[in-house]
Amino acid sequence: MIILFGIIFIFGAIIGSFLNVCIYRIPREESIVYPPSSCTTCKNVIKGYDLVPIISYLFLKGKCRYCGEKVSIRYPIIEFTTGILFVITFIKFGISLDFAKYIVLISLLVVVSMIDLDTTDVYFSTTLTGIISSAIFLGIYLYMDIPIGSYIYGGVIGGGLLSLIILITKGGMGWGDAEICLVCGLFLGLKLTIIMLFLSFIIGSVIGLLLILSGKKSKKDYIPFGPFIAIAAIVTIFVGERIWVLYTSLIF
Repeated sequence: MIILFGIIFIFGAIIGSFLNVCIYRIPREESIVYPPSSCTTCKNVIKGYDLVPIISYLFLKGKCRYCGEKVSIRYPIIEFTTGILFVITFIKFGISLDFAKYIVLISLLVVVSMIDLDTTDVYFSTTLTGIISSAIFLGIYLYMDIPIGSYIYGGVIGGGLLSLIILITKGGMGWGDAEICLVCGLFLGLKLTIIMLFLSFIIGSVIGLLLILSGKKSKKDYIPFGPFIAIAAIVTIFVGERIWVLYTSLIF
């Protein structure tokens, strides 16, 4: 089993390396498949042996082989985090359709949230990818005679509620946040979407308050909400069902 965990982790780290490319290139409107990765300073093409997730960063001591320019530690962190998240997803769901579905959603959330942190924008190309991906999984569900109504309702409630908040607050959140919630709803279904929305507001409020109290942000500063949605969605994937049981037991 440990060997299998290792394989899943390596797979996740490789995907994480690709996600780093997406995070860097999508805001610059560059192709995510061509040209090959290169140093942003000296422009030398990075060889395959220098693209091994995590290990290459450690071996090169976080610097470009050619010009010595420092490489952001964020790259190996994203690779490592993606690997760990893939392993946790495998532990919970095993090799299953849910495993495939949720590692796709997690990958999308990593890209969307990091780009939102960098640019305060959510690019439609990323959420469109999420919508198309969810449609593929819903199509598989239909083929397997699994009801998809809950997922449709999840998308409607997720995207609809955020859209309503945007209209009421007149720009308190961005339309990209509504798109993210729409995608998450289509992946999670109605019940888990409710949990995700609840958690995202709690996480956003707590972290926002801490940033203001620490002086890193003021009340007038814009704080991207996308990362909070992403964190909430990932937490929901792993413990959402337990939260729902706890919530309903307290209510009923």
